[in-house]
Amino acid sequence: MSSKADDGQGNNDDALALHKRLRGKIEVRSRLIIRSMRDLSLLYTPGVASVAVDIARDKKNAYTYTSKWNNVAIVTDGSRVLGLGNIGAEAALPVMEGKAVIFRQFGGVYAFPICLATQDKDEIIRIVKGISPSFAAISIEDIESPKCLMIVDELKSSLDIPVFHDDQHGTAVVVLAALINALRIVGKSINDARITIIGAGAAGYGITNILHRANATNLLVVDSTGIISRDRKENMNDYKLRIAELSNPEQVRGSLEDAVRGADVLIGVSGRAGLVSSKMVRAMSKDAIVFALTNPEPEIMPYIAKKSGARIVATGRSDYYNQINNAIVFPYLMRALLDNNIKSIEWDMLVSVANAIADLVGSNISERYIIPSIMDRRLIDAVNDAVKIFRG
Repeated sequence: MSSKADDGQGNNDDALALHKRLRGKIEVRSRLIIRSMRDLSLLYTPGVASVAVDIARDKKNAYTYTSKWNNVAIVTDGSRVLGLGNIGAEAALPVMEGKAVIFRQFGGVYAFPICLATQDKDEIIRIVKGISPSFAAISIEDIESPKCLMIVDELKSSLDIPVFHDDQHGTAVVVLAALINALRIVGKSINDARITIIGAGAAGYGITNILHRANATNLLVVDSTGIISRDRKENMNDYKLRIAELSNPEQVRGSLEDAVRGADVLIGVSGRAGLVSSKMVRAMSKDAIVFALTNPEPEIMPYIAKKSGARIVATGRSDYYNQINNAIVFPYLMRALLDNNIKSIEWDMLVSVANAIADLVGSNISERYIIPSIMDRRLIDAVNDAVKIFRG
């Protein structure tokens, strides 16, 4: 484990210097160099007209003749970027560029940042629909909840290309993968484990859905108002009502402290640092599992959780062991979606992907190794094998 100093001012200065030197982390390059007038006549007019006509006859030909087959739009309005909040489209651009680099390096995907100068839900939907002919998939990123969930649902129902939502789908997959291995170590079953999720935004919604589909039957989800239940009226929306349908089988009411007491698993995606106390962890069950995933400062620091009795601890940070990071998922999943001509992302598919990722840990599993690294090149084949069985 490295020290917290690694995340300090020196690292910030290095990041600023790197970005200033690069002046952007991505670029667009031609796949063919024009060396003659004949090359020009084939790439552009007059030769390209025959390609355009073929696509006009059948739009599917765009996948054969253009880069559409491998193009992904990374769409954000900058309303909820990392742990920084609503910082706007321009400030979101370096983050989206970073995701584009990861898409390209690990998944071989051409990803383009689309940072929008609007935060109006309907306008975002209209714009994404309008640009969709250029892309084989859409990746929704860093848009505030529940707006992001409404955007994803509308786009999924109206587009014939997959709509991936990293905060929802990516987080769900990596959390389930890590949890599968953590439960293996402590000898508990997902069917019986008492699991508390802190946060009912996009990540909490996604985690609830995937755990329910993976046969978790004892879920409690907590937001700023308390435990979510079907009869609760305060601070609810359509997505929290869906969470209520999938969780809290006994329809209990109460606070965060009530939800954590006796829990086998605590998953923090609240966006609030320091929300979980030592006392809460001590009130959990024996061999407790704590995933404190808010960045950059988690709900509880891992060494405090460990000292308080948690057996397995994970965060979203790279400077601690057991980093639960969406980057383990999104480049490989997108590659598999494109290669297998998947048009819609479903929860059963994501459960399959999570199991495939978890299985890569294999016999090396330990309390400090429950999830593979993004650098594990086996991920691309494992995720592809998990997705291809869902081809239509």
